[in-house]
Amino acid sequence: MKNRNIRYLTHEGIKNIGINRLMSVASIAVLMSCLVIIGFALLLFLNVDSLLQNIESQNVVMAFCEVGASEDEVSSTEIKLKSIDNISTCEFVSKAEAYDSVVASLGADAEILSNIDDSFLPDGFRITINDMSLFVETVSKIQAVDTIASVQQNSDLAEKFQEIRSAVTYISIGVIIVLFIVSMFIIANTVRITMFSRKLEISIMKAVGATNWFIRWPFLIEGITLGLIASVFSFAVLALLYNALGGAFSSIFGILGNTIVNFWDYSLLIFGGFVIVSLITGGLGSLVSMRRYLKEQGSVVLDEN
Repeated sequence: MKNRNIRYLTHEGIKNIGINRLMSVASIAVLMSCLVIIGFALLLFLNVDSLLQNIESQNVVMAFCEVGASEDEVSSTEIKLKSIDNISTCEFVSKAEAYDSVVASLGADAEILSNIDDSFLPDGFRITINDMSLFVETVSKIQAVDTIASVQQNSDLAEKFQEIRSAVTYISIGVIIVLFIVSMFIIANTVRITMFSRKLEISIMKAVGATNWFIRWPFLIEGITLGLIASVFSFAVLALLYNALGGAFSSIFGILGNTIVNFWDYSLLIFGGFVIVSLITGGLGSLVSMRRYLKEQGSVVLDEN
């Protein structure tokens, strides 16, 4: 199409929104609802993931050397542990520190150790693991270090964390996919109503030789424009609601030792996602609806581009 035709048809598409303003407003409102729910699903995933990461960082693995290990053996063990992939931190815990910890934990009963020194305790290492999905594999590598006598770990807890993260991920993806389909259906119906209202005009255009794309373009612009308007308003509503509800959620997450994610840290991601979803739903919804309508009317050559 010529640039002049594109400008004219684009203007027609935008004008259609005003002509069918009631349906356009309804479509924007429903599409906004879908996008806001998608946004909340994403923010829920981000918050749960942040919470799980914080809890996982406290799921410490303790590795102990032989009780009588020399300083050189302990140093060698530390080097070997730090060389293992997927270990985030490896903090040396001397037998003296362990002894002080035991004494502190006993409280008033600590006097039972008054005649015992720290020689019965081993030197150890407090280890945090980076990727909990590789927890078992990483623990096996720690146990394989020849100077490590024993390892204290909680593989069941690590497995539960992975199950929770997977469940939240799948639920979030499912919600987004369902709402994406609903959004496309809404746009398609809006464009379809517009086409029915202009049925005679479309028939005349086909009769005088207008191409399918000449007819489709205004409706494509209408669908995309509705989607973009909805994305802007949805972002603003989501920001207001999330920040308004942030106080209540902050207290809950505070009890769990974590803070809610900052909305503005992910604002570009969310807005970009809204725009992409709007473009796809608006574009595909319009094209699918238009093609189906023209086919039903017997006014389209199916192999025509």
